[in-house]
Amino acid sequence: MLKGRLGLETARVPHADRHGLVWLSRGKLYVVDGTLRFATVGWDSMPAGDYGIPFQMLSGILLQPGTTVSHDALRLLARHGTALVAVGEDGIRFYAGMPFGPNDSALAREQATKWADAEGKRMEIARRMYALRLGEVFPDSEITVLRGIEGSRMKETYLRIAQQFGIEWRGRRYDRANPDAADEPNQAINHSATAVEAAAMIAVAVTGTLPQLGFIHEDSGNAFCLDIADLHRDTVTLPVAFAAVVEPRKAGETLERVVRRFAGKAFRTQNLVPKMIDQIKDLFQGRAGSGARECPAAQPEPLSA
Repeated sequence: MLKGRLGLETARVPHADRHGLVWLSRGKLYVVDGTLRFATVGWDSMPAGDYGIPFQMLSGILLQPGTTVSHDALRLLARHGTALVAVGEDGIRFYAGMPFGPNDSALAREQATKWADAEGKRMEIARRMYALRLGEVFPDSEITVLRGIEGSRMKETYLRIAQQFGIEWRGRRYDRANPDAADEPNQAINHSATAVEAAAMIAVAVTGTLPQLGFIHEDSGNAFCLDIADLHRDTVTLPVAFAAVVEPRKAGETLERVVRRFAGKAFRTQNLVPKMIDQIKDLFQGRAGSGARECPAAQPEPLSA
């Protein structure tokens, strides 16, 4: 625990030390005598109480549902460059964020430099992302070839994971003009993908990287967020979606609500946002071999509410 003038020797603020993140819920973030405090009625990860928040040591504060923030708190965080992000429960939605992030622009500059080298460094990052997803490196393949390989393997992955959950898979189908027309497995994938993208948006915001500069996705304003989200399609997005489809629903509970519940649990148990932050740092700081995950053939962990 952190002792000193903030009186944190008695605090139990959930804090991911390596990433400088604090998740807050069901309370008020405010300032007293220059000290940032959080008064909460309590929730799963924090008992009721009034806590001092060591904002100078944090990369970001993530506000979950049921929180309010004072103007003084916003001003204090802005002055010290601490990010403040409003998110859904467990990070399944990204609503807004103060654009501060880390104390320097090193990651953003590395990202922009590598992205600008279209035939060299940009392709190198794209290949590293595909290696994380496909479990092997394709050093000489062009982006169109890699997309083709990934598309073919994902068809197999959809079928394999659907079979693990006892779901009859008829293929990936999605009509943007009428999303509710899809069958339940496809609807669940849409909801799950939205949640995982939100987690990626949080990681991008906290690291201060540029969401528009994607290495595999190109046209979206959140292209880089989509790149990071896709690294977890077979280990988070699909298992969450298919687990929600086979889960018995309570009266009046929608499929989207079940997906959100399962996504939140997966984010917590797999430390998804910190994992994404590490992957972003690994991509641009060149720590080869770190942040790697299991090959797509690995079995997803069963999910239960």
